[in-house]
Amino acid sequence: MKKLFLLAVMLISTGLAFAQKMACCKPSATQQFAMLASDKKFRASHKDPVKFHFQSAIGKTISYNTTDGKTANTYMLKAKTATNNYLLVIHEWYGLNDFVKREAEKLYNDIGNVNVIALDLYDGKVATNSEDAGKYMQAVTDARAKAIIKGAINFAGAKAKIATVGWCFGGGWSLQSTLLAGKQATGCVMYYGMPEQDVTKLKTLNCAVLGNFANKDQWINTKVVDKFAADMKAAGKTLYLHQYNADHGFANPSNPVYDVAASKEAYGYTLTFLKARLK
Repeated sequence: MKKLFLLAVMLISTGLAFAQKMACCKPSATQQFAMLASDKKFRASHKDPVKFHFQSAIGKTISYNTTDGKTANTYMLKAKTATNNYLLVIHEWYGLNDFVKREAEKLYNDIGNVNVIALDLYDGKVATNSEDAGKYMQAVTDARAKAIIKGAINFAGAKAKIATVGWCFGGGWSLQSTLLAGKQATGCVMYYGMPEQDVTKLKTLNCAVLGNFANKDQWINTKVVDKFAADMKAAGKTLYLHQYNADHGFANPSNPVYDVAASKEAYGYTLTFLKARLK
């Protein structure tokens, strides 16, 4: 009887240990998105971007310290008049390329007096095809990405009001950046990125979220978006949700699936949302 009891205790302990291991090893929302790069259909759905060149007269590459003891480079457009308003721009899975720099400058001009920081979560790597994009995206660790984001928040300063925007890979990281910004967060815009699925984490959001999603997206699909809407409601947070009859990547003019009408409408909502929060 004693042996049976000890065996039962061992089985229960082993089961609990396994359950705890599974819980701790559950991939994060950003890791789940990165895992999609292993899917041939996902890679094939991202056509290689058309050549796109943009040369800015005001944007500059700067470096700053990251919280892991390293440094990071970023593309910054500094406000003409000193302000504590900051917009963090996070690139899609191709990296910090000329398209992202152009979008950063467009937002800079249209919002008004704001500091814009376009982050580089790939540490200098830029892809021109889906194969490399997938490799670079999967090479990003949550620890390094968070260190880069926290470094940017520290660079902005304790008094900064921080809004975020990102596309695809950057759409998910836009939301994660807002979570990391804590009480400094003032607004978050996601373009077809993987939402956070932990309601407990969503409850810590300090601001509203605007989501621009594509109904033809086979991965960040309507089921994923519906769950995000339900999770945000359960967390007691505000989500402004806009869905378009378009495909993943519809807002990128260098992407063959670029949708002019959907992109224009989404940008209009995005600009109105950000301007109201970066006064």
